[in-house]
Formats: sequence, C-alpha cells, structure tokens
Amino acid sequence: MRTSDFDAEYANFRATVRAFITAEVVPSFGKWYDDGLVPREFYYRLGELGILGLDMPVEYGGRGLGSFRYPAILAEEIARAAVSFGGSSAHVSGCLPLLRDLATAAQRQRWLPEAVTGETMFALAVAEPGTGLEPAGMRTTAPLSLDGTEYVLNGSKTFVVGGVHADRVIVCARTAPPRVADPDHGLSLLVIDAAAAGYRVARQLDTLGRKVSDTAELTFTDVRVPATDLLGTAHRGLAQLAAQSTRERLSIAVRAYAQADAAIRFARRHTTEHRAFTHTAANFQNTRFELAACRAEVDAAAAVVDRAITTHDRGELSTAAAASAKLFCTEVAGRVIDRCLQLHGGMGHLADSPIARLYADHRIDRIQGGTSEVLRSVIAAEMGL
Repeated sequence: MRTSDFDAEYANFRATVRAFITAEVVPSFGKWYDDGLVPREFYYRLGELGILGLDMPVEYGGRGLGSFRYPAILAEEIARAAVSFGGSSAHVSGCLPLLRDLATAAQRQRWLPEAVTGETMFALAVAEPGTGLEPAGMRTTAPLSLDGTEYVLNGSKTFVVGGVHADRVIVCARTAPPRVADPDHGLSLLVIDAAAAGYRVARQLDTLGRKVSDTAELTFTDVRVPATDLLGTAHRGLAQLAAQSTRERLSIAVRAYAQADAAIRFARRHTTEHRAFTHTAANFQNTRFELAACRAEVDAAAAVVDRAITTHDRGELSTAAAASAKLFCTEVAGRVIDRCLQLHGGMGHLADSPIARLYADHRIDRIQGGTSEVLRSVIAAEMGL
C-alpha cells in the first residue's frame, strides 16, 4: 500500500503487531498447525493487544479506529510471517461488524465488551451440508414459539470458521416460509449460546489450507433461543448479510495482496540463498524475469487495494468496486504464489514451508466471499450488461 499515507500511529501499530507475531506466534505456530487450532488463551492475548476490537466503539471497550488501514497492516504482517490468527478472522471480520451494525443497544452492551476482550468468541454459520449458501436449499429451521418468547432451532451448518472454540454463533435459519415474490424472505439471524442444550460441534473439518482456522460442522437439536437473541430484523437475514459483503470482499482483497507480496519475499530469499550448479538461482535470467513479472502484478494489486481502502474509509466503496478489487487481487495472488512456489523447486512442495502454507491458505479466497465467477456477474451487472 501507499506508505505516504502512514503516519507514526500506523507505524507503531505495525511494529507492535510484528513484535507480537515474532515473539508469541512464530515459535508456536508449528504445533498449532499440527493441532488445527490455536489455543483458546490466544484470543485473550489478541484482546489484550486491542486487535479484536480495532474498529469497535470505544464505549464497548473497542479502539474506535475507523480506518481500514489497521486491518490491512495486520493482514500484511500475518502474511509476512506465513502464520494465522485462527478463527479470530471470522470473529473480527464477519461477526463483530454484524453485532455493531444490527444489535440493539441492550444486545451490544451484553455482547460487545466480552467480544473485544476475547472472553466471548463469535462465529458465523450460514452454509449447510449439501446446499452451501443457496437460500432455497437452507433446511435449518427456527420457528418462533406460540407465546413468542423463543425460537426452536433444528438443523446443521458447515464451513463454520472458529466453530470449535466459539462461545456464541450467529446462525442464519429459516424462521418463516419464503414468499413467491421474495424467496429470501424468512431467513433470520439468531445468536446462539454454544452452552445451550442441543448445540453440538459435530466435527472439525480437515481443510486444504488454513489449517488453524478451526473450521467446524455444527448441529442443532431443539436448541431454545430466546427471542431477545434475534439479531437485526426478523426474516431479513440474507439482506443483512449481503450488506456486509462489501467489507468482507475488501478484507479478502487485502489479504490476497498481502499473501502475494509475502510470496515474492519468500521466493527472493530462497533464490538468492539456494545454489543451482555454480550460481545462486537468482543469477539465472528466468528467475529474475519471473520475480520481476510477479513484482509488477503485485504492485498493481497494491494500487487496487490502496484505492479500495481509501474509498472505503470515505464510506464510498460500492458493491461492484469491492467485487472488482477482490476479483483482481485474488486472481493475481493465485498466479504469483504459484510462480513463487515453482521457484522454490522441491522445497516448495514441503507442507511446512512458508510458501506451501501460502499456496494452500490462499486457494479458498477465490471461493469465499463470492466466487470469481459470481464477482464477474456482479461487475457485469454494474456495467449494465
């Protein structure tokens, strides 16, 4: 990103995050990777550092930092070390904005203070086994009781990032039948207490990448949900989720750019240290040309990200612009990381190498938050096509 916009406060934040990752994440990350989880205590530490509540209101314990440049710096530093902060990504990027924007004052007071300290970790459960995110296929139901005091939740959800450690889960469930003219009608967001009877973590999923993302499948059997734990407007859950898609896609675009930039750093270091015949790999013209081509692509992605962040901070980032940024940056990252892995030779095929982790971790970004194909449709529609 454009460094001229970064004052001492940004630089201090970057230094704090980098020092924390170096001292407390990198030494333990191998074990976390093997376990598929970060320790639950890790989230308390993120809370102490203020990372969980960067843009949450100060009155609820957050830091009130409105600029998206802070999450962008965090993404750059995480990618730079080829590590992960586990399921906190869903908590921070997916759940807390929903709570901030949709919760009542009483709900915010109940949930946000402990969410920014890490005492209560949230996850978001929308996709279902066999149907994914297709609204017409959602079979998880939560009809309101006759006396109107509680919803009764039954069904299952999958691909729930942070699902094993989650203390509360925002679940998208059908609370009313769809309408002919409005098939999305009837889906609501409910905040579920993981300690409730009938709530179960069915299994932790073994994913290709993001091994420490704590991705789970959840089941619900007659889970009683107080009516006061409805989030936002009843029956309009999908529209409320869609309103968050611009921020989600910007987050993914930033992460993709950061991972591609980190991949070049890893490849440059490897090729300048690794000898092939009598020279280092970097002495060969093909290596230099490959890295130069990657640099040019990542520089373009940096410009796209910088413009998108600036527009977002002004409150002007459109749905199509966010889709364009995500599409461009994730496609660039896919090409760049692959080429940088190739430059590592056999070392790039070792699962515990940083470049291999980036390669596996990035792949979901062309699917999550809207596939590349969906994004092309969004952009084309904005063009009037």
